[in-house]
Amino acid sequence: MLGIVEGLTEFLPISSTGHLIIAGDLLNFNDEVGKVFEIVIQLGAILAVCWEYRERIGRVSRGLTRDPQAQSFVINLAVAFLPAAILGLIFIKAIKAHLFQPFTVAIAFILGGLVIFWVEKRAFTPRIHSVDQMSWRDALKIGFAQAFSLIPGTSRSGATIMGGMIFGLSRTAATEFSFFLAIPTMFAATFYDLFKHRGLLHAHDLEVFAVGFVTAFISAFFAVKALLKYISHHSFAVFAWYRIVFGVLLLVYYRAELFQALS
Repeated sequence: MLGIVEGLTEFLPISSTGHLIIAGDLLNFNDEVGKVFEIVIQLGAILAVCWEYRERIGRVSRGLTRDPQAQSFVINLAVAFLPAAILGLIFIKAIKAHLFQPFTVAIAFILGGLVIFWVEKRAFTPRIHSVDQMSWRDALKIGFAQAFSLIPGTSRSGATIMGGMIFGLSRTAATEFSFFLAIPTMFAATFYDLFKHRGLLHAHDLEVFAVGFVTAFISAFFAVKALLKYISHHSFAVFAWYRIVFGVLLLVYYRAELFQALS
């Protein structure tokens, strides 16, 4: 179940972290081992993107030493990766200590939905229709937008896609760059967390971790293809409605925690 939740929500603008916090809470699987499990299934999801874009990744890899377009693409990914990486290293302990809770996730869901509505209503005129047209300045702006995803419930893909649209990318270009940016971002976060929690990895958990990994890979693969097809003809408004409704339901479900937070 958690593998499917991760795969379906990681690349949609609805926050996989938020869903995993809620699902783990409902399943009573938010302990330390549960957190390592989430790290492993995130790796399965990101490998699905690598598989979907394997031809582009291979072409860029082969052209790094001689192709200016490939070099520019890699530089843009590196530049966009830095803001969230630096801010994450500085603030991640405080964020995990204070923000990884259902109430915070619910508020982030609602606010994120309102932001999507605002971006779609503004109808920003795109000047960039392909990720190959981006400059490093465009990448840096999207990198700062991605940093908002350090707040659980915000959605990394939602922050980068909406940020991309605000800064001049077309809906498709912003979505594809969000997918590409997920590769270094999630690989770095995954291996950092795995190394930090390596003492919690045990052979008897291998079967459970493998099931989660595979289901996350499969569900993420189909989610990525479906999203690209969907956004070619539709706006992100449906995801905004989903976020707001889901956030309100969470506030109702966790109303006792809400009253405690407000008191």
